[in-house]
Amino acid sequence: MTITGGCQCGAVRYRIEGALGRASLCHCRMCQKAFGGPFGALVSARRAGLIWTRGARATFASSNKVERGFCAACGTPLTFEYAGDWMDIAIFTLDDPSVAPPTVQLSPEARQGWIDHVADIPVRDLSEGQAGAEHYASIVSNQHPDFER
Repeated sequence: MTITGGCQCGAVRYRIEGALGRASLCHCRMCQKAFGGPFGALVSARRAGLIWTRGARATFASSNKVERGFCAACGTPLTFEYAGDWMDIAIFTLDDPSVAPPTVQLSPEARQGWIDHVADIPVRDLSEGQAGAEHYASIVSNQHPDFER
């Protein structure tokens, strides 16, 4: 199995050869801050099967045990790196994030209570109405496309 991914701007790209390991949602405060969200969605991959195909990630030692990799150009969180043969990759940097559905939640003590009710929050269709439709039609994305062309 070959899985590809990269950052938002395309400066850093990678390929994973082989099967993925455990996919998780981590609610710890460090993951919340690193991802700028309610949790970090991560999947493990063997270091030996991870090939950086474009650019190099920058790293930040978020603790004495872990370095977090990110794109220095656009800031996309990419990795959670610890000792051993495995490291974690941010699931939503995979070109097809559906290949890594989370199977476990970590650090539930830091989980935000409102997470349990996300499905109950009203949905607003941002393209409704003329102003919304025109606005969204005028957006030109600078984001690197999923998958190499």
